[in-house]
Amino acid sequence: MARRERYLVGLDVGTSKISAIVGEMMDDGTVDIIGIGLADSKGIRRGVVNNVDSAAEAIKKALDEAELTAGVEIDTVHLALSGAHVKAFNSRGVVAVAGRNREIAREDVKRAIDAARAVALPAGRDILHVLPQDFVVDDQDGIAVPVGMTGSRLEVNVHVVTGSSSSMQNMVACVNRAGVEVGDTVLEQLAASEAVLTPDEKELGVCVVDIGGGTTDFAVFERGSLWHAGVLAVGGDHFTNDIAVGLRMPIPEAEKLKRRSGCALTSLVPEDETMEVASIAGRRSRMMPRRVLSEILQPRAEEICHLLWDEIRKAGFEKSLNSGIVLTGGGSMLEGMVEIAEQIFDLPVRRGAPEEVGGLADHVNSPAFATSVGLVMYAHRNLQQEPERVGAGAIGRLTGRLRTLFKEFF
Repeated sequence: MARRERYLVGLDVGTSKISAIVGEMMDDGTVDIIGIGLADSKGIRRGVVNNVDSAAEAIKKALDEAELTAGVEIDTVHLALSGAHVKAFNSRGVVAVAGRNREIAREDVKRAIDAARAVALPAGRDILHVLPQDFVVDDQDGIAVPVGMTGSRLEVNVHVVTGSSSSMQNMVACVNRAGVEVGDTVLEQLAASEAVLTPDEKELGVCVVDIGGGTTDFAVFERGSLWHAGVLAVGGDHFTNDIAVGLRMPIPEAEKLKRRSGCALTSLVPEDETMEVASIAGRRSRMMPRRVLSEILQPRAEEICHLLWDEIRKAGFEKSLNSGIVLTGGGSMLEGMVEIAEQIFDLPVRRGAPEEVGGLADHVNSPAFATSVGLVMYAHRNLQQEPERVGAGAIGRLTGRLRTLFKEFF
């Protein structure tokens, strides 16, 4: 393997922060994290670009830092996509098995998946992923790998993830303007699941919930496959804004207070505990009971959990989550989130962080890095299983032309 081909880069462009992770593929089949880059997010709101120049500058800052810590030049990244524009649905494809022996070949599987993805999409939408769930050969269902089996009719159930063409292209354009190409685009919660979920959890039924700054992304897995995905327009920044309004303090100071003293469940906070609260316009700071802060945060935490449960019930998966809920993302680090989720969902809940990596593992062993580390793990798994899949997405094919365009004009 050439030296350059050993490196994989995951880029997570969020509402609050941008993280770039460099992974090195080792000879024993594992991945070591060798570079980390972080930057405050600008020009991005709820997964959508609203200022290309600011977003590109922030992305470049994170990539430059990742290059410096890894000691390698970055030219291609795997990009996470999220936002309210992302929609997903289940589809089915059916084909007849040709051939004298009626033995199912890889080509038959590909034809079935192509048939499942041949759905009419509204104007301005592109397919991001077509993820096989299970196969049916004649009347036998629940088949994971049909290749080599004999039958006359092959059916496949798939989960189709789509996104707004303009929103996805704008995000890719920002990355191109930062000087790198996009090798592949990946649904954010799919990337996060790669880093924090175990195969057993995916098999039994689990919901991964990525609480970001502007949105909360979730995905339901069962029998090893993705069956439902969605986005809630509420995230960690809403907690911060509630604090700023409720305690009349600047938003940057509210964010610091949330991280330092925040708790989403009032009953976990001792009654006599106090905290220092900054004031607006240079006024003197105040001492207040810490429970006051918790009383502001708890309703918002409950709202996120209730909205999520409504979505899960609407999709019909409330009885499928045998492994419970896994919270990840920066917003999940708020004290009390796991406990309040357990109360509302009445299911096992845990906080998920990347674990199956080496190198700088201690530095990325945090829910905040779940998506960016998961992107590296996702790309690594696809390279091992099916090299041609990486970079084959509709958005990935745009990147060469866009990068050339920006080089000409900028």
